Amino acid sequence: MRSSGRNSSGNNGGSRGGNSGGRGSSGGGRGNYRGAGNGRDERQGGSRPRRPRPEERRYDVGDAPEARKGRGGAARGGAKGGPRQSPQRGGGRTAPARSREYDARTEERNRERYAGKPVIKTPKTFGDQEGERLQKVLARAGMGSRRACEELIDAGRVEVNGEIVVEQGVRVDPEKDEIKVDGLTVATQSYLFFALNKPAGVVSTMEDPDGRQCLGDYVTNRETRLFHVGRLDTETEGIILLTNHGELAHRLTHPRYGVKKTYLAAVQGPLPREVGRRLKDGIQLEDGYARADHFRVVEQTGKNYLVEVVLHEGRKHIVRRMLAEAGFPVERLVRTAFGPISLGDQKSGWLRRLTNTEVGMLMKEVGL
Repeated sequence: MRSSGRNSSGNNGGSRGGNSGGRGSSGGGRGNYRGAGNGRDERQGGSRPRRPRPEERRYDVGDAPEARKGRGGAARGGAKGGPRQSPQRGGGRTAPARSREYDARTEERNRERYAGKPVIKTPKTFGDQEGERLQKVLARAGMGSRRACEELIDAGRVEVNGEIVVEQGVRVDPEKDEIKVDGLTVATQSYLFFALNKPAGVVSTMEDPDGRQCLGDYVTNRETRLFHVGRLDTETEGIILLTNHGELAHRLTHPRYGVKKTYLAAVQGPLPREVGRRLKDGIQLEDGYARADHFRVVEQTGKNYLVEVVLHEGRKHIVRRMLAEAGFPVERLVRTAFGPISLGDQKSGWLRRLTNTEVGMLMKEVGL
């Protein structure tokens, strides 16, 4: 009986041991599972290299020599999702930056080396051709964009030296060639044209030795010398032209070309009807007859009259003298137009640059 009890207890102990051994083996299985097959890799005896687990992979393979070979995964920065390496020229090497002093010494040394040597004139095929492209000159003169100027040329609206340009790429010399658009001469950059609304009390000279206010005070800091076209009395207001185009200024003031000037004069009435006819027929002055090209009454307020006088002469005080000889002294005089250029709403004392259309009309007026 005792032996059987011992046997049963032994069997129970053995079963408990087996059960505990089973738990141990299951625990060992769980350990192997957590170790991701470390025991299996050891049993393989290192016959082939072990593939690294994701948490053991390295992404700093850009510095390795094999990373610069081909277009494989290593060259792209390792495994999928790894950081990409920025491409570098010359295999990752950067050239050292040169200092400005070094560049300056190099340039100075090159100048000394080639100083005194004759300049080699290259053929025109390899250098810049003479003149400028026509569309570029037109665009700079304010005729529109280069594309718009090319359309003007295609439409046959541009002529150079009297010949209509029919093809693109024509080169011109703005200083010598005469360029016209729709029959009007185009002003190039070498000439300047301005219109000034001269206030009363300003002397019509570019410099005044007595220190009075003059036209030159309105065009200071100009790169080229300007001069006025004709004159206005000190007390006469209105438009006066300033330019550096000598031939145009000469023709605009010469009586031969008959450029008309328009004036508004304030006088005291009443005015008889025959005043206009008398001015048109001519009034005897101390220096000869003076005739008006046009006369009309613009406005009347009681005895105050505002009259318009148009004439092509430019003698001193001619409008004032004509109306005074007719019996109507001028109280205020304003020149509102010089040929095709009108004063418009330009304020007193303001200077503006003439448009290319206005310059073309002026040149057409005198045959340029």
